[in-house]
Amino acid sequence: MEEQAIKQNKAKKMMLWVGMISMAMTFAGLTSAYVVSSSRADWLSQFEMPGAFTISTLLILLSSITFFVAKKSLEAKKLKQTKIWVLATFLLALLFIYFQFKGFEDIIDLGYYFTGAESSITTSFLYVLVLLHLTHLFAGMIALTIVYIRLLRGSYSESN
Repeated sequence: MEEQAIKQNKAKKMMLWVGMISMAMTFAGLTSAYVVSSSRADWLSQFEMPGAFTISTLLILLSSITFFVAKKSLEAKKLKQTKIWVLATFLLALLFIYFQFKGFEDIIDLGYYFTGAESSITTSFLYVLVLLHLTHLFAGMIALTIVYIRLLRGSYSESN
C-alpha cells in the first residue's frame, strides 16, 4: 500500500510541474505578444491603467503572504491560526476579483471597450490577460476551499 501512495505522490508532483510549466509558458507567450503588439500603430500609448488594477495587484501579492503564513502555521501545528490565514487569503482573492471588475468598469467608463468595433488591440489584450488570470485564480480558490474543508475535518497531520 505504501508503494501505491509513493506512486500517487510522484504522479501528483509531475502534474503540478506540468501545470506550472504550462502557466509559465502561457504568460511568457502573452508577454511576448505584448512586446510585439505594443509597437503597432493602433496601440493606445496614452492609455492609463485604472487605480483599481494597482489595488488588485497589491491584494494578490498580500494574499501570497497570507497563504505563506497559513502554511507556516500549519507546519507549526497551529490549526486555529491556519484557518484564519486561509480565510484571509480567500477574502483577499474575493477583493482581488472585485477590483479587477472595478478596473474593467473604469475602462469602459473612459470609453474603451474590450470587443467589437469600439475596441482596440490594447484593451482586447488586457481583456484576454485578465480573464486568463481570473480563470487561474478561480482554480486556486477551489483548491483553497478544499484545503479549508480538510482543515475543518482535521485531515492534516505531521506526515500529511
